Amino acid sequence: MGIDISGKEIWFVTGSQHLYGAETLRQVTSNSKEIVKGLDASNHIPVKIVFHPTVKTPEEITDICLRASSSKNCIGVITWMHTFSPAKMWIKGLSVLTKPLCHLHTQFNAEIPWNSINMDFMNLNQSAHGDREFGFMMSRMRKNRKVIAGHWKNERIQRKLGVWSRVALGWDEFQHLKVARLGDSMREVAVTDGDKVEAQIRFGFSVNGYDASDVVRYIEKISENDLNGLLQEYEKCYDLTPALQVGGEKRESLVDAAKIELGLRAFLEEGGFMAFTDTFENLGQLKQLPGIAVQRLMADGYGFGAEGDWKTAALLRAMKVMNVGLEGGTSFMEDYTYHFTPEKAYVMGSHMLEICPSVADEQVSCEIHPLGIGGKEDPVRLVFNSPAGSAINVSLIDMGNRFRLIVNEVEAVKPMGALPKLPVARVLWDAKPDLETAATSWILAGGAHHTVYSQALTTEYMEDFAEMAGLELLVIDARTSVREFKDKINANEAYYHLFQRGF
Repeated sequence: MGIDISGKEIWFVTGSQHLYGAETLRQVTSNSKEIVKGLDASNHIPVKIVFHPTVKTPEEITDICLRASSSKNCIGVITWMHTFSPAKMWIKGLSVLTKPLCHLHTQFNAEIPWNSINMDFMNLNQSAHGDREFGFMMSRMRKNRKVIAGHWKNERIQRKLGVWSRVALGWDEFQHLKVARLGDSMREVAVTDGDKVEAQIRFGFSVNGYDASDVVRYIEKISENDLNGLLQEYEKCYDLTPALQVGGEKRESLVDAAKIELGLRAFLEEGGFMAFTDTFENLGQLKQLPGIAVQRLMADGYGFGAEGDWKTAALLRAMKVMNVGLEGGTSFMEDYTYHFTPEKAYVMGSHMLEICPSVADEQVSCEIHPLGIGGKEDPVRLVFNSPAGSAINVSLIDMGNRFRLIVNEVEAVKPMGALPKLPVARVLWDAKPDLETAATSWILAGGAHHTVYSQALTTEYMEDFAEMAGLELLVIDARTSVREFKDKINANEAYYHLFQRGF
């Protein structure tokens, strides 16, 4: 099923009023169309920007907001006040708008025409104070929105709009996402649990439980042609170790792994699930813990969380959607072990099996090795290193009275050794500002051991996402100090306590 963003739209709505006369309004419409045409042609914005007629009355504003809220294709609204648009006109419309809102504070012309500027020009180009009037009303109504200020032709502004539009795609995905849990959480584990009902109320996605037997039923229906076709794909795409090649002593394990992938994929497709979890403690008749199956499904855009971690599975799917078309990958991840030296400390990120090959370097090996937990047969998995470069680790946790999003900016580096005996995919990173500060802050924030690791997305995406979702956001970056981070946590506790009481 993958990721399909065709048909998704962002509506561009310009505000004005009847005060300035028909000729001014005609010019407003013409200028707005040209801006929409320019933004729609931008390589930085992945979805279609759709022009809508200038709104000039409370009735027109309410109508466009209602239509945007009910449109399946509309994922967000960009507003711009070309002239002055009295903001009391916007109250009802903003109160019924449910789609993400970006306030573009721009101007049609870039420069002042010094020799020809007159009051007609001034009456037409009033966004400098028209947008401030609009901004007051959104602040007065406590309306979450993204504000982008600058000229619409500027590449930096288009990049910011592109980031926001990608985040709107991720938020749109949350609204109809279905997460399948194959088994429950790993027993006695706290952070992978949480309030699934509250998550559905807040974010829109649903989480429901299934058994491994639900997948086995699909495995039993696999045809020989489909099975042989997938085995040939494995042979073509990966370096199979001798034991997994035709005639190898573990070839049947590769066959079993392929059956699990085909069965799991069919189960997800028929159920409309774009994210899922499993757990090694509830595998039923599955012969091995899904390894290569999960890795390849993630590469196709599915969200995944190990040991029943449904929050990470949902977040990974949303970030995969944001990631579509960008360089770099996004994967399920776990802080696994440390490399401490007097000069520098690093984190080895990995998991038992399930790291997405979208974050792999050029060489990917298909291997089989024992797994000391779960009591099943040895699982097949893809083994690789991840390339160096900037990345983020993101965790979504349930704090009881709110959900919290935690971001740590990191710099992936090349491993200092060949790792010949480590039978899993892995990435080594330098956590900003340093491991001591980052780990201390992460633990103080309650960050999970499971994360979403992305080489394609940045903190800016997560900041926009937190704004759209009404999430608490804590960022650990090069400027973080533990003392200030503690103060931020304590201040947030007071803020969200008052916020939930309606103050």
